[in-house]
Amino acid sequence: MIVIIDYDAGNLTSVSRALSHIGVKNLITNDIKSIEDAERIIFPGVGAAGSAMRSLARLELDIAIRDAVKIGKPILGICLGTQIILASSRENQTECLGIIDGTVKAFSDSEVFQIKGYSGFKIPHMGWNRISLRTDHPVFAGVKKDDEFYFVHSYYPSPTDLNQVVATTDYGFDFPSVIGMKNIVATQFHPEKSGKPGLTILKNFSDWEPC
Repeated sequence: MIVIIDYDAGNLTSVSRALSHIGVKNLITNDIKSIEDAERIIFPGVGAAGSAMRSLARLELDIAIRDAVKIGKPILGICLGTQIILASSRENQTECLGIIDGTVKAFSDSEVFQIKGYSGFKIPHMGWNRISLRTDHPVFAGVKKDDEFYFVHSYYPSPTDLNQVVATTDYGFDFPSVIGMKNIVATQFHPEKSGKPGLTILKNFSDWEPC
């Protein structure tokens, strides 16, 4: 059973439908016991870092997620769920979960987007884009070089340890679009909205047994 963590961050039903489509049993819940009993966890979400962290703390889900990481349970972060596993976010100047050391940065702070009159790229980054894998990761087995994934975001994860960057995406500059360590992998894009390549990732995750 895969548990999809419900912390009032939205976009949960589309993840559940994608899993059901590939025959993977899943449950949307904020129940701590169900999360503890789950074989693996998906931590998705859209919205703002500040309100998300408040919801996690109120429901004590921040503790449940950290505990799941510690015992080695496979975890997949998606979009906002990717960002707030880092230590902090520039969005709302938020202290986050601190599972991976690093900061969530804003596209608007980068030199590319501060050049006067620069109009090549818009914020938010919205639409289809490719990823460049930096390492062979089981969750991305079968993903092709030309496969595209759906993004919608104004912030991106920036781990302190560059070895925790699994893949990057070019949007004026190469930003980390997949990060991970040990039993956790997290995508800035939405695999549940990315067609066949996204379903491949979800299926791989449902079978993934981290070392």
